Amino acid sequence: MTAAPSVPFPSLMLGKVTIGLPAVQAALSGYSDLAMRTVAREHGAGYALAEVVIDEQVLQKGKLRRRILAVPELDHPVGGQLMGSRPETFGRAARDLVDAGYDVVDVNFGCPVAKVLGRRRGGWLLQDPDTALAIVDSVLQAVAGDVPVTVKMRRGFDDSADGERRFWTILDGAIARGITAATVHPRSVEQKYVGPSRWPFLAKVKAHVGAFPILGSGDLFSPFDVLAMRRETGVDGVTVARGCIGNPFVFGQVADLLAGRPALRPTAAMVRAALLRHWQVAVPFYGGERPALPHVRMHAIKYGQYHREPLWARDRLVTMRGPEVFVALVEEVFADRFDDGRARELRPEDAVVPALQSCSE
Repeated sequence: MTAAPSVPFPSLMLGKVTIGLPAVQAALSGYSDLAMRTVAREHGAGYALAEVVIDEQVLQKGKLRRRILAVPELDHPVGGQLMGSRPETFGRAARDLVDAGYDVVDVNFGCPVAKVLGRRRGGWLLQDPDTALAIVDSVLQAVAGDVPVTVKMRRGFDDSADGERRFWTILDGAIARGITAATVHPRSVEQKYVGPSRWPFLAKVKAHVGAFPILGSGDLFSPFDVLAMRRETGVDGVTVARGCIGNPFVFGQVADLLAGRPALRPTAAMVRAALLRHWQVAVPFYGGERPALPHVRMHAIKYGQYHREPLWARDRLVTMRGPEVFVALVEEVFADRFDDGRARELRPEDAVVPALQSCSE
């Protein structure tokens, strides 16, 4: 077996926050809760972002606010990603995240979901540099240098020349104001997830900003994609989104490839242990087995997409209707009979699961 070549990829830093592995877990709506982040960290992710939250949700008293602002000791370093449309509430929410213990505040200018755009949030703001930069100003002033502030962007709202011009206006303006790093997804907002992610645009961004840290996003479904993006674009790190749902093992695989070792495919026992750990963390987080089940069930189904018999695994896992069957189904679907307990080398042609379509990146 020939070891993969080592790729020069220094430990990633966001200001004074040490990230380590330059492949981080993205903010994933409906997915990147404490349980997902915990399992990702335990499999090599040095940094994870919580689910994107609306600034008004952070400010409104109640159970959701308490959950958003609960940052346990095991969950560091963690980024809190905010989305909204009003600079004044954005800044107040950012301060609350910092006071709660978040290590980084990330500003979302990239979400392409229709209901988000309809409320002039997320990717909609790429059409309005004045408001976008007023939001950056508000967050930086509220955070007052206590933690790094980063932004998440797409390459523009659309493919027009004006769309790209506004992208550069916002990126350059945010850097001049003092953000620490930017994540760029090289699809437009209008493009959503249709068509390939345009990695050459990332190279253009990196050449434009020089030493300023840029993280790339888009079409990262395997550890081989992570190394390829770095090699082809020069970005300082990547955020893995759809490619790590049901696949926390990707972070350890990236670390192995960077160290010149082969990436290994997880055994059934490793997958089983990861899912049971996910369940263990989710139950107290959601206040019991029954409220936790819908959240963990969707993750379990995604794990099934990487199964050696993915259609059978999906058909079994979707039958999960009550918490009393969770453990039994996980043990059945990821039983030792599916392998001999040996973690075999992962090949590029076996690493892609094209059916991951259900969350934003």
